[in-house]
Amino acid sequence: MKINNREIGPGNSAYIIAEMSGNHAGRLDLALKIVDEAARAGADCIKIQTYTPDTLTIDCDNDYFYIKGKSWNGENLYHLYEKATTPWEWHKAIMDEAAKVGIDFFSTPFDFSSVDFLEDLGVTFYKIASFELVDIPLLKYVARTGKPMIMSTGMATIGEIEEAVNAVRSQGNDNIALLRCASAYPAITDEMNLRTMANMAEVFSVPVGLSDHSMGSIGPVTAVALGGSIIEKHFCLGREIETPDSAFSMNPTEFAQMVSDVRQAEKALGRVSYGPSKQEMESLAFRRSLFAVKDIKAGETLTRENVRSIRPGYGLPPKYYDILLGSKALVDIKRGTPLDFGMFANNS
Repeated sequence: MKINNREIGPGNSAYIIAEMSGNHAGRLDLALKIVDEAARAGADCIKIQTYTPDTLTIDCDNDYFYIKGKSWNGENLYHLYEKATTPWEWHKAIMDEAAKVGIDFFSTPFDFSSVDFLEDLGVTFYKIASFELVDIPLLKYVARTGKPMIMSTGMATIGEIEEAVNAVRSQGNDNIALLRCASAYPAITDEMNLRTMANMAEVFSVPVGLSDHSMGSIGPVTAVALGGSIIEKHFCLGREIETPDSAFSMNPTEFAQMVSDVRQAEKALGRVSYGPSKQEMESLAFRRSLFAVKDIKAGETLTRENVRSIRPGYGLPPKYYDILLGSKALVDIKRGTPLDFGMFANNS
């Protein structure tokens, strides 16, 4: 999979997305500052969401449209989305700011009209939210753009993920990545089940990653260690700026630390490599090897009493110990001398 000519997948550095969501608090100046701070914190991309309350739901006051749960308990869906929406007239300014600071820009559409709007805007790839993964007509509509699609899989069964992937591929679009996601706000580490992410890569033969709603870097670092190629985290200027998503979003300092942790994890993973590394070369001297531990006269037999395997590593490797025992010294060998083949005659 490619995003703006960047290869996404195993062997490449993780693509790190800062999700703005509604953390602009209804102010364009804060939205633009989020873009700047995300770039400064090491994000590869800024993501927004393209919807209005009317493209997501209806303005209705019955019980079905009120949230019951830990997150946003008691909120009416329509009014929550009113508070969190990113005005469509801001999108161009946000996209231009991203280009100015050198990071990518993309969005999550939630209906056909938002896809059409983003196409007119020139968006080069798309995100599908977990809650929309089951909207097969929407997936097909986005897929027909031919552009890469990153799809979150929170709550989804393997059958639902298969239906979504097949829907996209049925439109001739195989530019897909899947993100493991716990659709809880905030999510808890105990329910990440990141081995599922690795399994998705095997089952669907696509790049995978993590859309993380937990706090801290444990999830992203573990995901990268398990082969994750994309990391998405909610980003805010500060949780003191209260927005619908600020409670589970990272501030710039936290996000920068996460990026650093992920990049260090990638360095630690490295590549398949045997033998001493560059920094280990000087340590070779402290391996065990064969030394004379007593003075040995020429003609004297080498025994367990006068030869031992000890540190440092300047003598013959210990694998030759049994061959060496019983041999005759050809020269005088002082205690503390590393042994080599020229010092003795094998008795076999």
